[in-house]
Amino acid sequence: MKLTLRVWRQKNADADGAMSTYEVDDVSPDMSFLEMLDTLNEELILKGEEPVAFDHDCREGICGACSLVINGDAHGPERTTTCQLHMRSFQDGDTIDIEPWRAAAFPVIKDLVVDRSAFDRIIQAGGYITAPTGSASEAHATPVPKPDADLAFEHAECIGCGACVAACPNGAAMLFTSAKINHLNVLPQGAPERETRVLDMVAQMDEEGFGGCTLAGECATACPKGIPLTSITGMNKEWLRATRKAGKR
Repeated sequence: MKLTLRVWRQKNADADGAMSTYEVDDVSPDMSFLEMLDTLNEELILKGEEPVAFDHDCREGICGACSLVINGDAHGPERTTTCQLHMRSFQDGDTIDIEPWRAAAFPVIKDLVVDRSAFDRIIQAGGYITAPTGSASEAHATPVPKPDADLAFEHAECIGCGACVAACPNGAAMLFTSAKINHLNVLPQGAPERETRVLDMVAQMDEEGFGGCTLAGECATACPKGIPLTSITGMNKEWLRATRKAGKR
């Protein structure tokens, strides 16, 4: 396939960015999207030009690093991570726009790479459980009802890629934050920090400058791991519960 790529190029966080156009030939439909970008970069290096900076690590849909907006969609036209998107999803002669995550809380570092450390700070605010020292407890020492375990696992699938933020018209981080809160709050191991967790993590989310949630639903649509929109409802219930309990003290 022959493709025309319109790629966001930005030298650094302080520089102005703009779209640059490149032609790529001999793209195999079996290539992943990142392999196609590797091919582009090889050509740029051979020409003595600066390669396009983009984020990646595992390339197996696990780490969440491959954060690209492709033709206006977070991770592209398929419900998967960018690294698992293949060029068979496009047609010969297509023009493809490639941009970084578009959110104020994710400032661009260079080209297609953004700073997602805001997510790290939300996790640091309460995404943990009390862990006593010593050896690990027996796996069956604390029984967990099957529905609770299933709900926890469903939310634990969040890989923190940020597609929910990039897809949201408000740049909200509610789906990410709710997944991290519900994952722990539904389990007995997360009970000691249940109230402080939701209050602290939501407060940190707001402090990071993410937009407000209006339940547009684009976050759940773009999520490559299928975190449901009802996760936000669960977090809101936890927040109200914790707020009322704190007010009675």
